[in-house]
Amino acid sequence: MAATRLATTRVEKPWGRHRLWPGFDDPQAGAAPVGEIWFAASGAAQPDLLVKYLFTSEKLSVQVHPDDDEARAAGFRQGKDEAWVILDAAPDATIALGTRHALDSAALRAAALDGSIVDLLDWKPVKPGDVFYSPAGTVHAIGAGITLVEVQQNVDLTYRVYDYGRPRALHLEQAIAVARAVPFVPHMAPGDVGDGRRILVAGPKFVLERWSGGDRKVSLPRGVDGWLVPLAGAGRVDGAAWRAGECWMIDGGADVAAPPGSDMLLAYPGAALATVLARGN
Repeated sequence: MAATRLATTRVEKPWGRHRLWPGFDDPQAGAAPVGEIWFAASGAAQPDLLVKYLFTSEKLSVQVHPDDDEARAAGFRQGKDEAWVILDAAPDATIALGTRHALDSAALRAAALDGSIVDLLDWKPVKPGDVFYSPAGTVHAIGAGITLVEVQQNVDLTYRVYDYGRPRALHLEQAIAVARAVPFVPHMAPGDVGDGRRILVAGPKFVLERWSGGDRKVSLPRGVDGWLVPLAGAGRVDGAAWRAGECWMIDGGADVAAPPGSDMLLAYPGAALATVLARGN
């Protein structure tokens, strides 16, 4: 059993921001805005999951991801389900998930070409603490003024449907082939399970938990890694010091010490839940 701090990559984006989340240094005056922060494991093996922070000042592209079978048919190892945990949001911030009514392929193509797709999406208001699970095939877009953590299947595979005239490639035919342009059905998770532990997402591709402060012993199923994401506070994991703004990979299990006021996420692939023993909560 071991806990390893993952490397951090700051990704500059024109739609990013100069004010980030506590735990990250803001870009210097005059520097390009930062839109994403990625956490990557070292070595040749590609982990099952990827964790990112996103910081938006503009609407992101309308996009869709293929499922596992569709991705493998295109030469990729897996598709992309993803989940978002909203950390901060402007009063009018929204995220689009699904369409307001079902669209067939011809209607989706026409709406993407003339830009009316934006008005056909189901834009949902968001606030800190909200959680959204977006299965592969969901037509979606993240709005402006949002800070979130994204947990996703680890594959760089996105089909853009519409991008507000930005000079980036679209993937309209691929997107139409995999999109389920229908009203969104929210994912239901178990919720609070005691000891300051809340299940935000429970499968089918990964589990996502949120913890408050407390000392815990985490045991994951054999062969399953976990991603520990401290959102606030500082403590120790298997004797190593962690702080907000980091991401740690847990191999099999770990002892996690988190003082009162801490706020953490734990993600791991598969639908089986971890065993978490809390002490001193």
